[in-house]
Amino acid sequence: MTEATLAEQGMKAHHSLWGDVWRQFRAHRGAMAGSAVFLFIVLGVTVGPYIHSIDPQYLDMRARNAGISWAHPFGTDNVGRDMLAQVMAGGRVSLAVGFAAMLVSIVIGALVGVLAGYLRRLDGPLMRLTDLFLALPILPLLLVILLLFRDTLRSLFGPEAGIFLLIVFVIGITSWMQTARIVRGEVLALKEREFVLAAKSIGTRGHRIITRHLLPNVLSPIMVSATIGIANAIITESALSFLGLGFPPDFPTWGRLLYDGKDFMTLTPERVIWPGLAISLTVLSVNFIGDGLRDALDPRIRGR
Repeated sequence: MTEATLAEQGMKAHHSLWGDVWRQFRAHRGAMAGSAVFLFIVLGVTVGPYIHSIDPQYLDMRARNAGISWAHPFGTDNVGRDMLAQVMAGGRVSLAVGFAAMLVSIVIGALVGVLAGYLRRLDGPLMRLTDLFLALPILPLLLVILLLFRDTLRSLFGPEAGIFLLIVFVIGITSWMQTARIVRGEVLALKEREFVLAAKSIGTRGHRIITRHLLPNVLSPIMVSATIGIANAIITESALSFLGLGFPPDFPTWGRLLYDGKDFMTLTPERVIWPGLAISLTVLSVNFIGDGLRDALDPRIRGR
C-alpha cells in the first residue's frame, strides 16, 4: 500500500471522526435549540443596533416610563431611554465579558492542569493551590478586589476600559479551578498511553509531548468547560453589576439594567423582565450547547 493511499485513508478517518461529532451534536435537540437561541441573541446584540438605531443614552423626558409600543418595543425607563437599545448595548458588554473571562480561566486552568498532571513534582503544590482557591468565598473576594483596585484602573485606563479589564481579570482568576481538575485527570490517564511512552523513549522533550500529544487530546473537556465558563462569567458579572460594583451607571450591562430597574418594578416591571430574560436565555442556551458538546465528544456515546 502506497504512502498516498495511507494518507488518503487517514484524511477520510479524520473527516469521518468530526462528521460523527457533528452528527451526534445535531441529534441533541437541546444543543441545537440552544445554538439557535444563542445565535439569535448574538445577532440581536451585534446587528440589532443597525436596525433599531436609537441611541441607548438618548433621553426623551416626554416618553418616561412608556409601555410597549412600535416606537419603543421594550418600553422606556424613568428618564426616557429606550429599553430595547439598552438591552442590546448591555448584551454586547455582557457577552464580551463572558467570552474574555472564559478565555482567561481556560488558559489558566489548562496550564495548571497539564503541568500538574504531567510533572509529578508540581502536582502537589498546584493541586493544593487549586484547593485553596476552591475554599475561598468567591463573591466576597470579588467585592474586596473590586473595591481595592477599581479607582486605580479607572485612572489608568478610563472608567469603562478599566472596569472591563478588572472584571474580566477577577472573574477569570476565580473560575479556573474546575478546568484544572478535569484537565489534570485527563493528562494523568494520557501520559501512561503507548504513544506518550513511545515519544518519551525516543527522547522527545517534555514541552513537545505536551503541545503535540497531550493538549490535542484534552481539547474536548476544555471545550465543554469553555461553554460553562461563558455562562458562569455572565452570571457573575450580572451579580456584580446588580450590587452596584460593576460598570458605571451610563454604561449599560444586563446586570446594571436589573439594578437600575429594581426600584421601578411596580411601575414598569418590564424594566427587569427584559434584561432578566436575556440573562436567563443566554445562560440556558450556553449550558445546552455544553451538554451537546460533552455528548458529541465522548467516544462512549458518539456513534450510538
